[in-house]
Amino acid sequence: MREWQVKRRERTRQLIELGGLVAKADLVDLTDDDRAALYGAFLTVAAKLRGPDGAQALVLFRRKGKRAFEAEQSEDKPSMR
Repeated sequence: MREWQVKRRERTRQLIELGGLVAKADLVDLTDDDRAALYGAFLTVAAKLRGPDGAQALVLFRRKGKRAFEAEQSEDKPSMR
């Protein structure tokens, strides 16, 4: 496989995973699949991250995301009885 094909597949996988996160956060349903609203929300987050408190916002976003992933994992695990 050529290098450009590998890079294209990696990029495609990344985009699919990011789209999955948008769906997982229920943003598609909450916005009625309004692409302009989603883009505006992403631009708002990007502006926050570029602002003077961006580093702290990123820490908070990361913490919240990790907790959500962990909660989801614990829901998926069968109980040991």
